[in-house]
Amino acid sequence: MSFVQPSFNNTELEKKIWQVEDAGFEALALEVCRFQYQYNEQYRTFCDLLKRDVWHITRLEDIPFLPIAQFKNAAVKTTIFEPEAIFESSGTTGTATSKHYVRSLGLYEQSFLACFEKFYGKPEEYRILGLLPSYLERKHSSLLYMVNKLQALSKHADSGFYLYNHKDLAEVMEHMESKGQKTLLIGVTFALLDFAQDYPMPLQHTIVMETGGMKGRRREITRDEVHAILKERLSLPVIHSEYGMTELLSQAYALQDGKFKCPDWMKVLLRPDDDPLEVYPFQPGDDEKLQGVINVIDLANLYSCSFIATDDLGRLHPDGKFEVLGRLDNSDIRGCGLMLVN
Repeated sequence: MSFVQPSFNNTELEKKIWQVEDAGFEALALEVCRFQYQYNEQYRTFCDLLKRDVWHITRLEDIPFLPIAQFKNAAVKTTIFEPEAIFESSGTTGTATSKHYVRSLGLYEQSFLACFEKFYGKPEEYRILGLLPSYLERKHSSLLYMVNKLQALSKHADSGFYLYNHKDLAEVMEHMESKGQKTLLIGVTFALLDFAQDYPMPLQHTIVMETGGMKGRRREITRDEVHAILKERLSLPVIHSEYGMTELLSQAYALQDGKFKCPDWMKVLLRPDDDPLEVYPFQPGDDEKLQGVINVIDLANLYSCSFIATDDLGRLHPDGKFEVLGRLDNSDIRGCGLMLVN
């Protein structure tokens, strides 16, 4: 099959993504799978190597999931385009980084804004503070782009980023608390722990959201331990979490207990850790929780790959929520997941 530009209007497929409901998710995912097989050279080659006939697949579990490492090895692009942005993952010295070639920043913004509003409401309701030193030190972070856009939409002069100036951040937060201002503090895990250690304070009007990431800065601890420390030092009943990565244009959020919920156009499945090609069947309402390695379907990844086999270990609950338990052995260090379950 020759690799050509699609002749139909992709706008119609984009519209379906934002309108999808649970009952129609499988059919739309199969449509996206076939679209990407036709116009994504990397994905088509992968499917062909597996001898998987995407035209006769009828279940989500049978869709081929591209190993996430492929984003380090090649340009994973559906259709031919000049990217408006190239998001790049963090990594240690000497390791390859993932690159996500983004055809349209508007598509990314539509995804993360719709997702944020679904879980938290309008950005302008908050003053949004970013404690993301490891991301501010590099220029091509999708998380940094997202938070920067949310801050701009918040239209509050006090919204902004903080590197290692915890004293300034503490003063701003105390001022907002005194005014009863609704605030969102988004931070990488090690920075939030450092801040809470240096400036413990009771928070009543602030949501604290950790994005994962220890980056070798501290002893690796579980998410539950992280949340327990932050709750104690900041006098909060719950800590929120964000699950996202360079290779995804969508995010899942956990409003409590580290249990993430996806937007309508995103779904998590699990595979066994000893068979990368098998995907567990899962029906909402099952009594038992499933545990395995996370496969993500992100339909917003229309122009890269929507079907990604990650290296994250997870647990899937009967209501469709999921937990992140750690990472597979020997997987590369990434900014979003260095906390391991004992």
